[in-house]
Amino acid sequence: MLNKQKAVQKSGRKKGSYYFTGYLFIAPICLGVLLFMVAPLCYSLYISFTKFDGANAPTFIGLSNYLTLLGDDPYFWKVLGNTFYAATSIFLSMLLSLLLALALNNITKGIRAFRTIFYIPSICSVIAMSLVWKWMFNSDFGLLNGFLRVFGIEGPGWIASKTWAMPSMILNAVWGSLGFNILMFLAAIKNVPKTYYEAAEIDGAGGWVKFFKITWPSISPVTFFILVTSIISALQDFVRFMVLTEGGPGEHTTTTIVYYIWLNAFRYHGSMGYAAAMSWVLGIVIMAFTILNFKTQNRWVHYD
Repeated sequence: MLNKQKAVQKSGRKKGSYYFTGYLFIAPICLGVLLFMVAPLCYSLYISFTKFDGANAPTFIGLSNYLTLLGDDPYFWKVLGNTFYAATSIFLSMLLSLLLALALNNITKGIRAFRTIFYIPSICSVIAMSLVWKWMFNSDFGLLNGFLRVFGIEGPGWIASKTWAMPSMILNAVWGSLGFNILMFLAAIKNVPKTYYEAAEIDGAGGWVKFFKITWPSISPVTFFILVTSIISALQDFVRFMVLTEGGPGEHTTTTIVYYIWLNAFRYHGSMGYAAAMSWVLGIVIMAFTILNFKTQNRWVHYD
């Protein structure tokens, strides 16, 4: 009996040693999450209820920032609408990416070169690519208008025009997201079992039937992943608008919600508390769209 108790104690100490070693390995990651994610998140929630300029001590003002944001700010709803308008690039990008992936799936020679060409924008610096596009969008000596002049067409002002600024940003967003989406769709399409298509052909199914009955359901999980991540990314779009348009032309013509948060935090007399409140509202909007996507996925996403 005594030997059995000693064996149990020894086993317990050994197990405790294993646990301690495991906790020791994950401690740096946990500490990093606490210091650089949880703590700033909690602090931003606190200052969202204060008047804070980043230099002086924050002054608690309750829900004043949120009430001003939702009711008295003349630009909040405009920049939120701009953000959703710019986010329409998601659907254009997904449609074009799917079409190109289907086309690439039928190519046997040079497929690696095509994949590399399409993916290059995804690995390049956003700032560098934005500066290139800023030159391309130039109405006087830009590449796009220069190309149109070859055919006798006088191009628009692009990002210098209130009418064309946001469509120009949508065009830029579609180009920038094509590479990643194409590779995701292409990988999903190539993983569809060929036996499904062979059985469909025996039954006399045509191209459209095979796409909507086999290809689309089979790649729906990847489509769902691209949709969710693209929405989250689009609602936080910032760098491109800062470099290309700086929110213009005009007053907040192309200002997105994250750019407006940055303006309030660092340009408008350091309204850090107000910017934090806006950040939390944006976080709630993103969470709502994400939950909605997950709640409705059972209607169109098929997992084998």
